[in-house]
This record gives sequence, structure tokens and C-alpha cells, in this order.
Amino acid sequence: MTAIDSSRTVAVVGTGTMGQGIAQVALTAGHPVRLLDAAPGRAGEAAQAIGARLDRLVEKGRMTAADRDAARARLHPATDAGELADAALVVEAVVEQPAVKQELFAALEKIVADDCLLATNTSSLSVTAVAGVLRDPGRFVGLHFFNPAPLLPLVEVVSGHATDEEAAVRAAETVAAWGKTPVRCADLPGFIVNRIARPFYAEAFAVHEEHGIDPATIDAVLRECGGFRMGPFELTDLIGQDVNEAVTRSVWESFFHSPKFQPSLAQRRLVESRRLGRKSGHGWYSYAEGAEPPAPVDAAPRNAPEYVVAEGGLGPAAELLGMIREAGVTVRQEDEDGGTRLILPSGGQLVLADGQMACEFRDVVYFDLALDYRTAGRVALSVAPGAVRDETLAQATGLFQALGKKVTVIGDVPGMIVARTVAMLGDLALDAVARGAASAQDVDTAMRLGVNYPLGPVEWQERLGRDWAWELLENLHRTVPTGRYARTLGLHQWSYAAQDEADAMDAGNAVDAADGDAS
Repeated sequence: MTAIDSSRTVAVVGTGTMGQGIAQVALTAGHPVRLLDAAPGRAGEAAQAIGARLDRLVEKGRMTAADRDAARARLHPATDAGELADAALVVEAVVEQPAVKQELFAALEKIVADDCLLATNTSSLSVTAVAGVLRDPGRFVGLHFFNPAPLLPLVEVVSGHATDEEAAVRAAETVAAWGKTPVRCADLPGFIVNRIARPFYAEAFAVHEEHGIDPATIDAVLRECGGFRMGPFELTDLIGQDVNEAVTRSVWESFFHSPKFQPSLAQRRLVESRRLGRKSGHGWYSYAEGAEPPAPVDAAPRNAPEYVVAEGGLGPAAELLGMIREAGVTVRQEDEDGGTRLILPSGGQLVLADGQMACEFRDVVYFDLALDYRTAGRVALSVAPGAVRDETLAQATGLFQALGKKVTVIGDVPGMIVARTVAMLGDLALDAVARGAASAQDVDTAMRLGVNYPLGPVEWQERLGRDWAWELLENLHRTVPTGRYARTLGLHQWSYAAQDEADAMDAGNAVDAADGDAS
């Protein structure tokens, strides 16, 4: 165990929201903590604020009065960087400006001992670049806490190009000793969470910009069908449109304007108009006093069809077949393998989202991917105006309503909402793994704990199967040939590895069967 002993001092420089949160985490883990801020008197104010939060923990029964008093005794505001000389770890949480951070660490390096770890809490800047001014960049790491730091469990431990492995391990084990969950990652733009999460926002904004459906309905589909805790429009209103757009723009610029990270023009207009979300009283939604949140668009009730014909096992939507039977609708199975469509009594087809547009076909209604069709409260359908008969849409709507689902009908959006989001999240996740940014396990852990995704994106791809995202993105790339939906090398490598594994398993099963026949 190489974690920093709790008797050693932890210093936090920068006493805004993040700095105070990080200080509280180290303090409650038993460390003496020193606070430093460039603004006179700010460190003392921060110490008082932290003390008040400890009081609230005592009031809620989450901390004893004795532990609070001991923690307060270990918390010391500093007025000069020289007071940090005995620190075993210094965490910086100042303004996100490289020059400011570099100047700070260059000064700190002359003050602290050679075995002191230096860490930045940056969420978007290059750890390597910040450490570039140091005499010994090997002891420099990124410790990216998530806000609010005392509550959220995840910490990204970022190794810069020159970071020593020993320093990264020590930082990760220290964070674990504080009760947090560390994930290791390389110094690539956005690290894990801020990089891989971009499609969650970008695809929703694109559906809105393509006039697929309104923001409230997109949010509802991603929550009630996709299983996400919040929709991207309400979440970015909470985060702040300026903050979220700045992170997107930073990642986009760091990847040399890759179309996979292209910012949203609609979000840019919100920022320009100072409609920044909750903090300004208006973002995608209004937060004025008395304002009611907009309701999602629900389809009117329709009758369920008497039967459907299943062509194939429906792939990732296979559980629907049993649910349809349970609802009293007859399922005629023509083929149990391959296909992902249902034939309705009208002769029209109900097809799982595959990245193609409904206008490419006649009398086709697409339905969206769900995290779990049994627990989903809503399912989205996509139609091309003039290309589907009213009878077909009514039967498709009535079928899902018979399963107890609210139904939303959106425009002709290739890949729909949940499906294209999940495919893009998986593509970027596998790309990050292939580039050595992080392990698949750490990617999944980061996305579940950092942004509350219902599944890690790699695990989600494994559940959906090797061909699902491959085919959907291939169709999307053909439909929207901008490069945004071009499959990454990571997805290629993962898909072929999954196929090799499946082939090996089939070969093993064949040998076992032959042995059984021989006996």
C-alpha cells in the first residue's frame, strides 16, 4: 500500500467550489489540510464554509460531533505558499488557464519536498502541458474530481506523458483510501468522462436541429426508454450551457476539429444569447417563477393489432416477442434468426432502428432501442411523412401501448434517439480503449459513476452484440457522410476480436459435440 499516510498534510490551492470540496474529502479522511488562495482572506472564508458543511453532516447524523471538532482542528488557512512546505500532496483547483497553473506549480516545486505529489484538478487542460515547466514532471498527476467532490465517488487519475508510474499508483491508492473510486487514464483530450460523454449531448442536439422532435420529448425518450438519469437538455441546463459548450469545444479543438466532437450550433446560440440554464433563469427550458416544465409529446391511444409476424428474433429487441404474446397479441414466427422486424396486419413493417431513414422504404415504421423493454416507460417511433400509411402507424402505436408504454412519434431521424446515442458512446469508448486512454473496465466504471449511465458503454456494446453498432454506424455514415459516424479503429478491433472469440467458442462446442457422439 503506497497511499499517503493520513498523518501527512494535504494542501489545496484554489478555494472555490471544487477546492473546498477536495479539501473536505481529504479532511474527513483524517489528513491535516492547508488551504491557500491568491485572493486575500479567501482561504479563511473557505475554511468557515467547510466547517459549516461539517456542522450539517453532524445535524444529519452522518458525522459525530467529536469527529467534526477533530477535523476542524486539522484545517488551516494559509496566507503564503511557504506554509505548504511540509505537504505530502498539493492539489490545485485554480482557474482553467494553463499559464496560471504553470506559474503556480513552478513556484510550488521550489517549496515542497522532493517526495511531495503535485496534482491538478483540471477537467480539460493537458496534464502534460501543465507539467512541462517542472524540473521533475514525474511526480505530477491529474486528479480530476467531479462536482460535488464530497458526494461523487469518481476520481480520474491522469498520467501525463512524463508522469512516473509510482506517482500515479500512489495518487490512485491515496484517492481510494479517501473512500473514492479512482480510474486510471492517459492524458488524452477530455480524459475518460468528458471525452466519451460528448455524443450523449451531441446526438440529442442534432435530433433537435434536424427537427426530429422537441427537447422535452428527447429528454423523456432518453430517460424513460434509454434508462439515463437525466436527459441532455435538462442536464446541460443544470451544468450551465456555457460550461458544457466550452468542454465540447475544448475536446473538439484538441482533436483537431474532428467531426465526431463537433459542437452544436443551437447550443452556441443559447450561449450567445446568455440563456445559460438554471443559473440565468432560461436555457433550453424556462426557469422563471411559475414556469411549468414542458411535457413530452405522447401519441393518442390506438388499438393493438390482433397479430404480428416476426421475421427474425428481433436481435437486441428480442424480449419484445414474449411481451407481445403476454399482451394477448398473436406472434407468428417465420424465422427465429437474423431479422429485426415485425410485419403488421396492414402489411407495413415495424423495424428496429438501424441507422437508415424511413423515407428510403415504403410503409416502414422504425422503433428505438431500449435499455430494457420490460421496464421502459416510453418507446419512440420514427416515420417519414407521406411514406407510411395511417393504418400502419396506428397499429405500431397500438402495439407498444398494449405493452404499457407511452409512445412518442418523431420525424424521419436516422438512428433515432437512443440507438444512435448508445452506438456513438460505444464507438468512442472502444476508441479510447484502443488508444490506451484507459482500460475497458475503467471506462465503464468512469461512465457509470461519473455521469450515472445505466450501463458502461463497453458493457452495453457487449450486451447488444458485435454487429449491432457496426451496422448502425455504417448506415448512418452512408446517410450522413460527414465523418461523424465513421467507425473508429477501436470498434473494428473489438468487433473482430468478438467474432474470433465467437468462432473459437463455436469450434469448441463442435468438438464437444463430436466427442459426445463418439462416446
